[in-house]
Amino acid sequence: GGGGMLLHFKSLRKFEHRGGWIKALLEEAENERTHLMIFVEVAKPRWYERALILRVQGVFLNAYSLGYLISPKFAHRI
Repeated sequence: GGGGMLLHFKSLRKFEHRGGWIKALLEEAENERTHLMIFVEVAKPRWYERALILRVQGVFLNAYSLGYLISPKFAHRI
């Protein structure tokens, strides 16, 4: 999600074609979202567990986005 979004914005700013990377990253984000939805259906987390998931996602997205801005190559390896 974060990598695809940042690459999309960079591509728009520079008017460059990214050779399918944006689509690949967004498909990976959709795959991760599907896994999360399966987890929610199976585990039936309580409200505080859902709140924890949201917080962890927020922290990760911010850290990953910052890492991606610093070094996209490193971020892709994560």
